[in-house]
Amino acid sequence: MTDNTVTKRPLTLLGLGDMGTALARTWLAAGHPLTVWNRTAAKAEALAAEGAAIAASPAEAVAANGLVVLCLLDDASVGSVLDGIDLTGKDLVDLTTGTPAEGRKRAAWAEARGARFVDGGIMGTPVMIGAPASGAYVFYSGSRALFDTHRAALEVPAGARFVGEDPGHAALHDVALLSGMYGLFAGISHAFALIEGEDIAPKDLAPLLSEWLGAMGFFVAAAADRLTSGDFTTGVVSNLAMQVAASGTLLRTAEEQGVSAELIGPYLELMRRRLAEDPAAHAGEDTAGAITLLKR
Repeated sequence: MTDNTVTKRPLTLLGLGDMGTALARTWLAAGHPLTVWNRTAAKAEALAAEGAAIAASPAEAVAANGLVVLCLLDDASVGSVLDGIDLTGKDLVDLTTGTPAEGRKRAAWAEARGARFVDGGIMGTPVMIGAPASGAYVFYSGSRALFDTHRAALEVPAGARFVGEDPGHAALHDVALLSGMYGLFAGISHAFALIEGEDIAPKDLAPLLSEWLGAMGFFVAAAADRLTSGDFTTGVVSNLAMQVAASGTLLRTAEEQGVSAELIGPYLELMRRRLAEDPAAHAGEDTAGAITLLKR
């Protein structure tokens, strides 16, 4: 047995959808002994030729190794698949998409059954898994001891970023970044809708839009600084009063172009509400102050 073989930690993977299959193939390619189980057996059998051991049941798969990774449909599926299985001494890594509350509840559930638990949020798509240059990584939170023990194996499919011992923080980071992404997609979608039917090719607007959005990236760090300090006015170059006044142009243009404002309207309304709350106090702020209105 070579030193290389010794260092390859064996593990179990439950769930072989597109993401689970990508994870499995990456671990197998890296030489990790892998036991897999999937509700639809054919997906598991397809990995046998690549070296995977196929378990006939979730219980058999869990019993095979100390490290058990879950990549299932949802949190309810995790509970259903592991129901009645002895988890004593197991290290569970749950890469199933879920909410922060589900992560915390599942951690308590696992610990009550004698297992250590880490929740994960995958920042990437299946095609990015196992491709170092893709930029994919996974947020992990929960048992630091579990993460430290298995970090080398967890870093094989994608980068690993531990974000705290609160089991809900991996999902919270995941959803926060995805929410920012969809907000960006909303603005991009509105921009392309505005030029539809005009003598402006989408491919000509695209580089201009990318350049502009890149230039606006400073807002992320600036907003974090302002939310931390509570100072929304120092160094402002485009104040809230001006931006609220100018927002009418965006809405009128959308109307003229026959485009719904449903993607940008809520944010413009949030700015208006912040200003209306106390015009004297908020007129000189930048738009980061509007974030404070979102917390219920």
